[in-house]
Amino acid sequence: MYVIGERINGMFTDAKEAIRQKDAKVIQDLAKRQMEAGASALDVNVGPAVPDAKDAMLWLVETIRAVTDAPLAIDTAKWDVMSAVIPKVPGEKILNSTKADPETAQQYVALAAQNGAGLIGLTLDADGVPGNAEKRVELGAQLITIALEGGLEMDKLFIDPVILPVNVAPKNPGHCMEAISQLRAFADPPPHLVLGLSNVSQLCNNRGLINRTYLAMAMAHGLDAAILDPMDTELMNTGITAGLLQEKMIYCDSYLEAARYGKKG
Repeated sequence: MYVIGERINGMFTDAKEAIRQKDAKVIQDLAKRQMEAGASALDVNVGPAVPDAKDAMLWLVETIRAVTDAPLAIDTAKWDVMSAVIPKVPGEKILNSTKADPETAQQYVALAAQNGAGLIGLTLDADGVPGNAEKRVELGAQLITIALEGGLEMDKLFIDPVILPVNVAPKNPGHCMEAISQLRAFADPPPHLVLGLSNVSQLCNNRGLINRTYLAMAMAHGLDAAILDPMDTELMNTGITAGLLQEKMIYCDSYLEAARYGKKG
C-alpha cells in the first residue's frame, strides 16, 4: 500500500498555525512522524492558512526537504500555484490533482511528464462527482488514455474515484470499489488506484472504525494507494494486515514490525 500522509494540510489547526507563523519545527515534526509511522509520501496542502498560496507552498517544500527526501504530493486546485511550484520541487513529486475534463487533464499530464512527476486524476468532470460506478470508470478510462497519449507512464498515474461521506452518500463507497475493480483492467500495467480515505467518514460517528473497515474492503477490490493519517496506528495495522492477506508480503509473527521496517529501509 502506497501511503500518502495527509497531515501537512492547512485544514488541520496545528498545520494551519505553523504555516501562518512559518514555524518550521512543527512542519518538520509532522513530516518526520508520518514517515516514521510508515508513510510512502507526504501530501502538502496550504489550505486556507494564508493568502499567498504559492509562497507558502514553496516554503513548505523547502522546510520538508530539510528533513526528508520522500515524494511530495503538491495538493492545490490552483493551476498557477501548481505550475509554479512543481518545477521547483527537488526529488520525487506528485501533482494532486486534475479533473478528467480533457483540456484540463492534458495540461496537467504535460506538466507531470515534463517534470518526471506523478499525477492524481479525479473521476470528476463538469457535472461533478458521478452518481454511479459506470461514469467513474468512463472518466478513469479517459484519464488513462490522456496520460498514455501525453507520455505519462502508468506507474506515475493515480486514479481517484472520489469517495464521499457514507452518511450523505450511502451508495458511494460501493460505486468506488466497483470502479476500482474495473479500472485495474484498463491498462497493463494498470494505473495506481487511490482514495482520500478519511472523506468516507467525514462528520460520522465511529470514524476510525469506518476508515479501517473501508480501507480493507477497498484494498480487496484493488486499491493500492491512499491519502490517510499514517500516525493512526490501528488504521496502518489494518492496511498492513490486508496486504498480508492479499499475499503482498510473507507471514511472520512480527509482520507488522517487518512492514514498518521495510518502509523505513
